[in-house]
Amino acid sequence: MGLFDRLKQGLRRTRDAFGGALVRVVRGRKLDEELLEEIEETLLRADVGVATSARLVGDLREAGKRGEVRDGEDVLPFLKKDLVVRLAEGAGELACAPQKPTVVLIVGVNGSGKTTSIAKLAGWLKGKGRKVVLAAGDTFRAAAVQQLTVWSNRLEIEIVKQDTGADPAAVAFDAADAAIARGADVLIVDTAGRLHTQEHLMRELEKIRRVLGKRIPGAPHETLLVIDATTGQNAIQQARRFHEATPVTGIILAKLDGTARGGAVLSIKDELGLPVKFIGVGEKISDIEPFDPAAYVEALFS
Repeated sequence: MGLFDRLKQGLRRTRDAFGGALVRVVRGRKLDEELLEEIEETLLRADVGVATSARLVGDLREAGKRGEVRDGEDVLPFLKKDLVVRLAEGAGELACAPQKPTVVLIVGVNGSGKTTSIAKLAGWLKGKGRKVVLAAGDTFRAAAVQQLTVWSNRLEIEIVKQDTGADPAAVAFDAADAAIARGADVLIVDTAGRLHTQEHLMRELEKIRRVLGKRIPGAPHETLLVIDATTGQNAIQQARRFHEATPVTGIILAKLDGTARGGAVLSIKDELGLPVKFIGVGEKISDIEPFDPAAYVEALFS
């Protein structure tokens, strides 16, 4: 199955709530205030979010005044183009350090699909011929370390870990040393997935970043937040709080295949300015793709 087919299949439920619903609303209609209101309601139901829905409808309204959009037949091509432009900046591009290893710090709440996303990203990088080292920095949950160890064994990728309750910054330091010693291209560092004690989380993440930066110039080169797509607009709040705790550079959107709420990806980019770097569209280790805005938008409407 090709990339677009996998994406199309993974976005089936979101497409029904988003593209399919919009097609039904605009078909055979003239662009007027009544139609614009119905389009906005449809976007809100697809979990696009109030602010982003209002902006999209505002763009449509202005295009209508300019004569670019006259009826329902013009609405979908206009929206597609608008969405691709909004989502394009920084999408799907993983930073590459001038000198290896590139360090990717992964953050996210427990249950978001963080550990599986790390394994998928590691597998994707290995498939591209990159040598990867993993750091099991979520030391507060024995299950997180065990799960990551299982994945590292399956993928035949080296993992650096310590006992449960160890200092996550110490794990990060050891992993940085190992990545340098092994000539790794990429070091992926897992972190504890807690939000309820934000001050503690902030201090912990700052310490990890400081340790990595001392050992590897410019590290971390990416800080990716894993978000569970099924949480819809709650994902925006999660992203906002993590972004306050540590400078997030991009999003991995997990579980996109199991939700009708994939429209939230638009709000994440629009409201927080965070590009989506990767999307998870299935259960298999290979079910991760660099985010392609054009393919995503096409799959939403196809």
